[in-house]
Amino acid sequence: MIDAQLTTDILITFGGLFLVGLLADLAGRYTPLPRVTMLLLAGLLMGPSVLDWLPHFTADWFPILTNIALAMIGFMLGAKITFSRLHELGRLVLGLSIGIVVITMLTVFSVLSLFGVPIEIALLLAGIATATAPAATMDVVNEYGAEGKFTETLLNIVAIDDAWGLLIFSILIAVVQALSGQGAIGEALTTGAWEIGGALLLGLVLGVPMAYLTGRIHPGEPTQAEALGLVLLCAGLALWAQVSYILAAIVMGSVVANLAKHHDRPFHAVKGFEWPFLILFFLLAGASLHLEELSQIGLLGAAYIGLRVVGRVLGGHLGGWLCGAEADTRRWVGLALLPQAGIAIGMALLASQRFPEYEAVILPLVLGSSVIFEIFGPVLTRQVLIRMGQIKND
Repeated sequence: MIDAQLTTDILITFGGLFLVGLLADLAGRYTPLPRVTMLLLAGLLMGPSVLDWLPHFTADWFPILTNIALAMIGFMLGAKITFSRLHELGRLVLGLSIGIVVITMLTVFSVLSLFGVPIEIALLLAGIATATAPAATMDVVNEYGAEGKFTETLLNIVAIDDAWGLLIFSILIAVVQALSGQGAIGEALTTGAWEIGGALLLGLVLGVPMAYLTGRIHPGEPTQAEALGLVLLCAGLALWAQVSYILAAIVMGSVVANLAKHHDRPFHAVKGFEWPFLILFFLLAGASLHLEELSQIGLLGAAYIGLRVVGRVLGGHLGGWLCGAEADTRRWVGLALLPQAGIAIGMALLASQRFPEYEAVILPLVLGSSVIFEIFGPVLTRQVLIRMGQIKND
């Protein structure tokens, strides 16, 4: 039987969090800060680093909320990857995304190793640097109603660049294992290939029947029960199979967007209840950021932050030049892709588990830098969208 006091605490806590989310949303309309930054700051203020107002059970629920929120984000991002958009933007998106991921990785690794950072640590940090935070980027776009070619390109890049990042990180994990003598390189590569390939397969297996079977009860759009059930099933099966649940949800969403011809608005159902989950996700993500980790990153952490920014900008320039992107797109796309949190922290945790001798360096650095990238990254994303003329009434 559930304790009455615990029930009271849960109801008061989550009721209060939703109201804080409403205030953050309102504040975002009258300040230069996006609502995602306001939510993260509010969560940081309420978290253990400052006021420590949140009950202990919120930390236990955060991983579940993360899985739900990011699966929804992945599904909604998948809606952007259609054959028509790929025909129009495919070369541009591939060139920019590959350029940004590869140049970021090379910049972080080459400079850190050049200045004496152990090669194993430099390789791991280079792989982690490729990750982005799709939830933060997409929420900025949704909040300000950004639209246009640059916005479509940005969302398509966000949808696929974590796949490149996971691939590169898996390869680098294998290289570090070989350098450390901790196992066969083939085993690590096989694990990485399954995480990506299995996610693609799962997204297809669930996406095809979802495309043809949903939306039949009420013609025109799927019911919320159908959509939520399949998105959560996708996330759960992905976690069970140990594949990327974000990538699986993206593939499922893309399959539905391309095949569900009888839907007028196939993603309307998820969009209708996505925001309450994101309120909890961003607030608890902010509460999970620790200021003491920020104070521990030191010179190496500052270098990592600076090199990741430089890598994103240079990658946008080079990738954009190779695929014939417009000058403004090449100049600004890297700065719009700075948010970094959950996926990078997951990579850092995996690296710490595989190589515990590097945990004291990698984990505080990634956690601390995530504070910077999550709070200031969305602000830069908003400014880039304004500069590119994607936000009309600002």
